[in-house]
Amino acid sequence: MPPLTIHELPAEERPREKLAAHGPHALSDSELIAILLRTGVPGANAIEVARQLLTEYKSLSGLARCSVAELAKIKGVGPAKAVQLAAAFGLATRLARETFSRQKMDSPDLIYGLLGPEMKALSRESLRVILLDTKYYLLRVEEVSNGSMNESVAHPREIFRPALIYSAFAVVVVHNHPSGDPAPSDADYRVTRKMAEAAALLQIQLLDHVIIGSGDNGRRPYFSFREAGIL
Repeated sequence: MPPLTIHELPAEERPREKLAAHGPHALSDSELIAILLRTGVPGANAIEVARQLLTEYKSLSGLARCSVAELAKIKGVGPAKAVQLAAAFGLATRLARETFSRQKMDSPDLIYGLLGPEMKALSRESLRVILLDTKYYLLRVEEVSNGSMNESVAHPREIFRPALIYSAFAVVVVHNHPSGDPAPSDADYRVTRKMAEAAALLQIQLLDHVIIGSGDNGRRPYFSFREAGIL
């Protein structure tokens, strides 16, 4: 027997009515996604389609890693729903950034809280610079590169250019490892040493260099060069 459609479910089990009555915390991930999808496919209602998505991509992070084009190709999603899903993931990222903008960004835990949820979901390497004022409050985040990172792409002149443009007092450099393992490579160590030398010349404080991983298998989801005593 095929699953009931959303409209055939008891009112208290329909995601929209459930959210209106009890708030988003009362809904599962699949129920929240179902609200965005609105409709399912023959033989599967929107909740079931959402469950299938989470099963296929392992987690919300895995699903958020998909581009709009990738989402649009998924059965039961299509172009319009793909855009809505991407918009929802984008709003979540911006909300997190807005929350952290009112805190002193002086610890790797806070840095991970600011960018970790977004960057650990990326399928390509991204290098970003967090610009801070004299009290370590967030000025802005600038992406320096997107793609396979190497030492030429991560040159100090590219990394510190945003700091000079926006008169930042301090910076935190962040990049991700799509493999999920945040352990630094030999190239990461070399780039960090070059950045520290450039920061001293430019009189800009390099507060930290943080590598974002996935946190899977019980691993710590980031590596901090500052915590490791390298900066």
